[in-house]
Amino acid sequence: MNVSTSAIVSNSDMIKNYKTCREKAESLGKIFILKNNQPDAVLFSVAEYERLAVFIEYLEGLPENEAKQFLVSLPKKGEKNRYAFDQPIADR
Repeated sequence: MNVSTSAIVSNSDMIKNYKTCREKAESLGKIFILKNNQPDAVLFSVAEYERLAVFIEYLEGLPENEAKQFLVSLPKKGEKNRYAFDQPIADR
């Protein structure tokens, strides 16, 4: 996963400037919070969370064999395909 440096904030910055960090998450969709220079948390905007929630709920509703088949089909390394969640499955 490539993460823009503009989407990274320190834990202390998050504590001191929550409103600014929240606004950044709103404009970028999400920000990554580091604690001791290590990934610690992700703050999603509500819009980004709702977009991901639709996808997660879809996956949770798949029959077990289809879910396993989907997981096996995911790339293990390298560049991953990127899809828009509003793109019809047949177009992928």
